[in-house]
Amino acid sequence: MSKKDSIWFKSLRWIQNKLVHTIVVPQDPFSDLNLDPAKPLVYVLKTESLSDVAALYEVTKKLGLPSPYDELQVDGLRTPRIVCIESAKPVRGERDANLFLSGFMELLHAHQQKPDLDVQLVPVSLYWGRTPGKEDDTMKAAVLERENPSRIRKALMILFLGRHNFVQFSNAVSLRYMADEHGTDKKIAQKLARVARVHFNRQRKVMTGPELPNRQALFDSLLHSQNLKKAIAEEAANKNISEKEAREKAVAYLDEIAADYSNSLIRIAERFLTWLWNKLYKGINIKGAEQVRQLHHDGHEIVYVPCHRSHMDYLLLSYILYFEGMVPPHIAAGINLNFWPAGPMFRRGGAFFIRRSFNGNKLYTAVFREYLDQLFTKGYSVEYFTEGGRSRTGRLLTPKTGMLAMTMNSVLRGVERPVTLVPVYLGYDHVMEVATYHKELSGKKKKKESVWQIFGAIRKLGNFGQGYVNFGKPITLHNFLNGRVENWRDDVKADPDQKPTWLTPTVNALANQVMTNINGAAAVSSVTLISMALLATEQNAMERTQLEKQLDLYLKLLKEVPYTQYSSVTEGDGKALVQEGLELKKFVLETDPLGDIVAIDDAISITMTYYRNNIIHLMILPSLIACCFTHYRKMTRDQLGQIISDFYPLLQAELFMQVDDLTSYVEQLIAVLVEQGLLEQQDDKIFAVERNNQALILLAETVNETMQRYSIIFNLLAAHPGMERSDLEKESHLLAQRLGALHGITAPEFYDKKLYATLSIKLKELGYLCDTDLDNTEHVKRIRNHTNALLRPAVKKTIVDSVATEHTT
Repeated sequence: MSKKDSIWFKSLRWIQNKLVHTIVVPQDPFSDLNLDPAKPLVYVLKTESLSDVAALYEVTKKLGLPSPYDELQVDGLRTPRIVCIESAKPVRGERDANLFLSGFMELLHAHQQKPDLDVQLVPVSLYWGRTPGKEDDTMKAAVLERENPSRIRKALMILFLGRHNFVQFSNAVSLRYMADEHGTDKKIAQKLARVARVHFNRQRKVMTGPELPNRQALFDSLLHSQNLKKAIAEEAANKNISEKEAREKAVAYLDEIAADYSNSLIRIAERFLTWLWNKLYKGINIKGAEQVRQLHHDGHEIVYVPCHRSHMDYLLLSYILYFEGMVPPHIAAGINLNFWPAGPMFRRGGAFFIRRSFNGNKLYTAVFREYLDQLFTKGYSVEYFTEGGRSRTGRLLTPKTGMLAMTMNSVLRGVERPVTLVPVYLGYDHVMEVATYHKELSGKKKKKESVWQIFGAIRKLGNFGQGYVNFGKPITLHNFLNGRVENWRDDVKADPDQKPTWLTPTVNALANQVMTNINGAAAVSSVTLISMALLATEQNAMERTQLEKQLDLYLKLLKEVPYTQYSSVTEGDGKALVQEGLELKKFVLETDPLGDIVAIDDAISITMTYYRNNIIHLMILPSLIACCFTHYRKMTRDQLGQIISDFYPLLQAELFMQVDDLTSYVEQLIAVLVEQGLLEQQDDKIFAVERNNQALILLAETVNETMQRYSIIFNLLAAHPGMERSDLEKESHLLAQRLGALHGITAPEFYDKKLYATLSIKLKELGYLCDTDLDNTEHVKRIRNHTNALLRPAVKKTIVDSVATEHTT
């Protein structure tokens, strides 16, 4: 009988299973780590441990991976399925560092003998608890949180921390590659062991994070920094107070700002949030977490910059990061959330509080900057919302650049580690605050956050469908600066106290890129896609089979011509999506003798524009193409290309779009529409198969409100070639209100003054404002003609007549 089959060993394993709850990172190693099930696999563990192997066995059994207890047998080769870097800690003496070197040697030798053999070495890290420890370490940490515990300590860890056991798989290493590239001698085996040891140490740092500071010691450290000493002295001189009083103000600011991270609270919150998400959502869909783990592993300072849909955002992102094997970040939260009891809980969960405006308060600014620098220096990941507040329309807001500027300043002041921004798209099938948002947009005063709002939200908990967390394309600030500012390091060294002239435009460009990358990671769900289809109809209703076919068309476009590699599209076909939407009670089903009709209730039609707007940037170009062919019917590629190139810069500005190869992207979209029988091609000409094809008309309708906005703007510019920006924004907004009243346009963003301001800035960049040059006038008239041609006659008449009336008066 083998050791693993002995009654004693089985009994120990049974007891451990009762005490242990294991979380696997990543949850699906085969898909996330590209493991090849056809190739033999060997696990690499840091330390020889019966309890670790027992925990790994339970995980591999559930995942369908080879058991760590079974020997690897390939063509007569018999070797253990596990290789450990270190032996178990003996009761006395030191570990034998070379005990398991023979395992690597044996595997390398087998690859020398068998040219077709390719064993996958899969590093597996096990963590019993994730407490990072404190700089003034406690007795508890000394007893329970040792990296290399003795058997007694390990037993205590299983007893007290078994419910917080994490098993993390890493990318496989091909031993065939190692043998072919580096050979098979003992030095290579030793190198493999060293690399594995470094890997495990880095993985632990990613999982647990840096040591937590004593809060008072952190304050003392910050107050002794040269920058704060200088700021305190200036405050005393400017306000005519003593330096002691100025120092006390600085301490008060620090106390107001600083987080007080508590691992105990994180453990409690993990259980509560697991219950909450299971109650609210059928599932949380995650994409791109592996790339973020790798950035952590490579030593990057990570700054998460998510979009802001809901107060749920703080909780969801921290929760997902925790379960993906990373440390929840320190979160910049608005001071409005610092109310009892939420404020103290948020603070212990890693939130640090920031005022909405610094109001020229130099001391507060200096304190906040030093605190942020300290977070970066010590290696804590940070999270802030570049929009500044929650989006009320479902579109991304114009970014606020304050936090980005401070992050950039930290880089300029010499943060040694690479600082990388990770854009995050957060999406929901149901956002609790949407109804409130539209009341605020209609003029109702925003309610101040309070404990009563929390209780009110808890009462409304229900089936919210799916949640979505997609990690977008990262932006490493050093690389971003290198690409935009030549010799920026020399500029900073020459005069460290002087703000470089290029800093503000560079930060503005960075902010725009962050928002673009967030939208590049958008998640398409049943709710967002059905909302888009139904809102394109006159009565917000469609016959069920027609809706299913329309959704199939949208899914085909999105999947065959993906917007970016970071975006995601829900699984299933149109029929499955409609069923899911009905189950969520977002849409109503009406039945008559001729069949089923799916509709949006009139009472929530405005609300559903929020969900459509989450993904409108993904469908705006397909819609524009369809719009061209529903109005012109036949076009050459050059004619179509001209229209798209005229409108794309404006779409890019208001929707934070970025298509790397616009011509290729448009060609691929046309190919899908041809394949679906909506368009035909003859030489260089493209034309609609049927002028009144309902699927093409519905697809075209999505861009309709956008074309109306552009028609307003370009008709005004054509009538007033030298129009100032402020006048254009004002007149556009007034005309939009008139158009909405006459033609029933209810989408909140149609009347958004900030949107017209964004477009006017872009128009100035393109040279369309305050410029009477003949060429630009011709450009304006050409685009005006395009917009007018893509509108319904009644809408066009309203705009043209209104502009003409305004012009004559």
